[in-house]
Amino acid sequence: MHTLFLLGAIFAAILVAGALAYHRANAFAWSLAMAAGVAALTFATGTPLAVLTVLWVAVGIFAAFGIVKPLRRASVSRLFFGIYKKVLPQVSQTEQEALDAGSIWWDADLFTGKPDWGKLLAYPEARLSADERAFIEGPVEELCGMLDEWDITHQRMDLPPEVWKFIREKGFLGIIIPKSFGGLGFSAFAHSEIVTKISTRSGTAAVTVMVPNSLGPAELLIHYGTDEQKNHYLPRLAKGLEIPCFALTNPEAGSDAGAIPDFGIVCKGMHEGREVVGVRLTWDKRYITLGPVATILGLAFKLFDPEKLIGDKEDIGITLALIPTSHKGVNIGRRHIPLSGAFMNGPNHGTDVFIPMSWIIGGEKQVGNGWRMLVECLAAGRSISLPSMSMAAGKLSTRATGAYARIRSQFKTPIGKFEGVEEPLARIGGNTYMMDATRRLTMTALDLGEKPSVISAICKYHMTERMRSILNDAMDIHGGKGIMMGPNNYLGGAYQSIPIAITVEGANILTRSLIIFGQGAIRCHPFVLKEIAAVGADDLVAFDRAFWGHMAFTISNAARSSYLGITGGETVTVAGPLETRRYLQMMTRFSSAFALLSDISMFVIGGSLKRREKISARLGDILSLLYIASATVKRFNDEGRQKEDRPLLDWAMFDTFFKLQVAMDGVLDNFPNRWVAAWMRMLVFPKGLTLNAPFDKVGAKVAAILITPGPARDRLTAGAYIPRDENDVIGRLEFAMEAVVKAETIEAKMRKATKDGLLTQRTVEERRTVALAQGIITQADVEHLEYTDRLRRDVVKVDDFENDLGRGAKSQEEPWQPTDSKKKVAATSM
Repeated sequence: MHTLFLLGAIFAAILVAGALAYHRANAFAWSLAMAAGVAALTFATGTPLAVLTVLWVAVGIFAAFGIVKPLRRASVSRLFFGIYKKVLPQVSQTEQEALDAGSIWWDADLFTGKPDWGKLLAYPEARLSADERAFIEGPVEELCGMLDEWDITHQRMDLPPEVWKFIREKGFLGIIIPKSFGGLGFSAFAHSEIVTKISTRSGTAAVTVMVPNSLGPAELLIHYGTDEQKNHYLPRLAKGLEIPCFALTNPEAGSDAGAIPDFGIVCKGMHEGREVVGVRLTWDKRYITLGPVATILGLAFKLFDPEKLIGDKEDIGITLALIPTSHKGVNIGRRHIPLSGAFMNGPNHGTDVFIPMSWIIGGEKQVGNGWRMLVECLAAGRSISLPSMSMAAGKLSTRATGAYARIRSQFKTPIGKFEGVEEPLARIGGNTYMMDATRRLTMTALDLGEKPSVISAICKYHMTERMRSILNDAMDIHGGKGIMMGPNNYLGGAYQSIPIAITVEGANILTRSLIIFGQGAIRCHPFVLKEIAAVGADDLVAFDRAFWGHMAFTISNAARSSYLGITGGETVTVAGPLETRRYLQMMTRFSSAFALLSDISMFVIGGSLKRREKISARLGDILSLLYIASATVKRFNDEGRQKEDRPLLDWAMFDTFFKLQVAMDGVLDNFPNRWVAAWMRMLVFPKGLTLNAPFDKVGAKVAAILITPGPARDRLTAGAYIPRDENDVIGRLEFAMEAVVKAETIEAKMRKATKDGLLTQRTVEERRTVALAQGIITQADVEHLEYTDRLRRDVVKVDDFENDLGRGAKSQEEPWQPTDSKKKVAATSM
């Protein structure tokens, strides 16, 4: 009986401790519970007095150190304070500035282990104002109608002059510039919608519009420029009288932008006929978009003041300047050719170029603050530019590939109904749904005034990678149609340009391995940044509060991970409607597990975690997937929980949860301390790996959305430029798909008649003639079938060219020419 009582007491103690940890009870509650437990042993069992004495002393010590804070600070906390000072990794100046820049938002909630889903769902939905909608439905539509990407990229290698003129005159270069300076003053969401729509028509035009409104002179001037700089440049930029570019990358400093060797020396020199204090610059930059046509050059460099003309420091740090490209000594104008892109991009350099101090962005007071300025502006620009272009690839691929898969038939069946094609179609649709959800939620953050540096990195990496996946799948489905370049190929250019998006604004390998979790773990964690700040400020009181809060946080997440792993989170109370409740419960489970894995990784691996890039990358994947899943649930709710969209939500969540499981399993499999890894695995996966990738039947429903005209397909591709023009390569797909759907009913009558032995003729034309004569189909049916045949042929045709591609004079002995070679561009079927 005594043994059973003891076992019961131990079990009860474990349950009570688990409950206290789960609910993050304070030290007083723990002390009361421990005292109650020892009291029960004292009065209800025959526990030896010596044991009871030890237990009561332990309770007393715990209560003293847990409740009496001055006692704890003077002893235990001081000990850990000293250890922290020794083991905290060195943070470089550029790393510190990156950590200090920008803001945290929903990403911080995901680090808590118990996100407030009601808070997420209450965030406002991203919406356009009346002026913004009018601009998109007016000038943006008109611009898209002017663009021919084949002509731009293969004939001109530039935008036509009339397009440049239209972009300037209609204010496309001043989307982000406030109306008070003559700009459009649009929201981040409108900015994103504009870039997305243009990108579905022309990547060249999209980049041309995107760059001046992203990280560049306008953004920097708005936030940091002097009044004189703003009043001079912003109206000129808004009207397109100036074309800006910004130069950061040096041949010796790409991903490590903080190590740029470009430099400036503070000195005196002549400017406009008088001696002034200024900077003598030497630089060498490359990969600078709009550089070849720019009239003003934003320049990042390291500033030195050996004579201490402007202060006490010699090494001032990264500084930004704005220089007219016509200024003496500026060498600019040559071009790079970024893969198949025709957007302007090129190098520039200068040696001993003197500029006045008034050309420093923000003036003398902003010298040395360049890196912080760049990182803060990048938090906004990186959230919009490449994610919007990636979104455009997703929407265009979804719309075009779904249509093509319904139009193109093999073995008398639309290829979109083959299971082998359904699988990539589902990935295209599911990824597009998640990407747009992520974009919309992030635009909400920006329009609420946030500068989410970690979220911007998540968006840049994951949206460009999903774009790569979507385009790969789209190309696979199109087959030969996708690989033959020409005016009829609407995918090839985007496919060729994938590495550009992957590389710029922070190479994806770097972003995943170092930035997402590297910054997220410090910025978003509820205690880590406070601990670092306390150590840096030598503040024991602040450290005591942060450190013990961190300990309680980790213990709580260990209990929560185990319990939620066993129950699958089904007992958690979450906000929102029934359709998404189960998904939010599972995300709560993963948030707790992520918080635990993050803490244990930092505790055990310590400062070397940033060099354990594979583990850091997987932890970053977990944070990213939680953010993407959050955005997906919010989108479904914001759009009214449409029943037709439920397969998209289900596919997206199953895909995300499976990938979360894989990422966590990868962390545990490769954790350097195997004993700790085994303990964490028991807590995180107490029932093993139980989650599956999206089921085939869910994927089939998603594929059906892509190949079926209807509201779900329209919502999925909303914002893409889809011209209602049979002569347009994209517009033709729409007409052909509608015609094919209507023709399927007529063709079903023909097949039945053939099966019944009523139509035995050899050719299609003969069978239609007999079917018409027998009244099986009508004359209108015949005409529609002929119309559909023509559209089908036009959709599947590919381009062919003269043998010499029109580039040189033909030799005296004319080489072999394909049929119809007299035409510059002909069309054949494939």
